[in-house]
Amino acid sequence: MSVLLPLVRTILFGIGGTSVGLAQSSGMPREFEVASVKPNLVGGEARKAGASPGGIFTASNASLRLLISRAYGVAETQIEQGPKWMDTDTWDISARADTPLEMTREQLRPCLQALLADRFHLSIHLETKQEAILSLVIAKNGPKLKEHVGSGAFAISASSGNGSVSITGVKATMSRLAEYLAGRAGRPVIDNTGLPREYDFTVQWSAETDSSGLSPFAALEEQLGLKLNAAKGPVEIIVVDRAEKASVN
Repeated sequence: MSVLLPLVRTILFGIGGTSVGLAQSSGMPREFEVASVKPNLVGGEARKAGASPGGIFTASNASLRLLISRAYGVAETQIEQGPKWMDTDTWDISARADTPLEMTREQLRPCLQALLADRFHLSIHLETKQEAILSLVIAKNGPKLKEHVGSGAFAISASSGNGSVSITGVKATMSRLAEYLAGRAGRPVIDNTGLPREYDFTVQWSAETDSSGLSPFAALEEQLGLKLNAAKGPVEIIVVDRAEKASVN
């Protein structure tokens, strides 16, 4: 199988899955206090979108499709229609919410949704379709995961070099891993492992596309004791009804 393609760029704060993350009350701010949105004039392959302490959110070289995926907690492949520039034009964003904390992925979503509605005039609706998915399950020899001990912040990041690709997780749940893999696989990944805790792990595979190296699927099974099985299931799709290029500020 080849749906999980070798990674050639680093993408932080990866999100995917089948359940749309509509804004929910969390006691945190529901919109940014200040925000700057500017067209990206540098380009490049690296795309970043993430949070820092002090309610800070920054994005660089981020397409509107990527921003929508962050705002609603879906894979980019779960976003349909919209203008063509939604993929080609990219943006740099610097925003701050009224909190001293580093906002989690879920806490950021209402703020991002409000930002997209205000600055991009984004309007969407949801549809549910039967789509091809991947089911993340435990391999026959059992999981090979190290449970996270102590404090620390959740993080999943990817890197490539010297002919290999690796994904490293810190304090990561299996549902977070499934969401991250969805971004790499180009289709929703559902966590069906039943593993409830947080884990530290690294999985590495060959960057070569031929059969000479270890594949992503084989690496997951050999190194983490996990498998990705192809399946069909209901997937929530975001349909973009309206979007305008953000005004520069």
